[in-house]
Amino acid sequence: MRTYPRNSPEAAARIVALVLIADGHVCRSEFEALNQLDTARELGLPSGGLPQAVQTLCEDLLMGAHSDRSLIAQVDGAALAAIMAEVQDPTLQAKVLALAMAAARADQHLAEGETLVLEAAQRHWHLSDAVIGLPAKEPVRLAA
Repeated sequence: MRTYPRNSPEAAARIVALVLIADGHVCRSEFEALNQLDTARELGLPSGGLPQAVQTLCEDLLMGAHSDRSLIAQVDGAALAAIMAEVQDPTLQAKVLALAMAAARADQHLAEGETLVLEAAQRHWHLSDAVIGLPAKEPVRLAA
């Protein structure tokens, strides 16, 4: 998987894109919610930059695919840690988290894969449970 400069628009967009694909499909409602929030501008992307970020992420994941598993199954704990480490600025983290939560909740269903990515952000960015407001449940574990 490619790397991006720390706190770059691409690094931030990749995390939002990961939430978008985490449940195996991207719903129109998710993109509409992100468009209403002017996500591309908020992250410093050019117009049309978010769909490009999703495409680039999918290409990266497909390049590393070793089975017929879902794309998100290609992202292990180490990969999630590396992705989260590329966004270190607390203000950008808050922005990414708010946009990712909006995408995850847009279809009125918080899927396991979405929860997994949001919990990774919480863990790697040292955020309290109250900050992201996920429903209380057992943490989702990645397959090794």
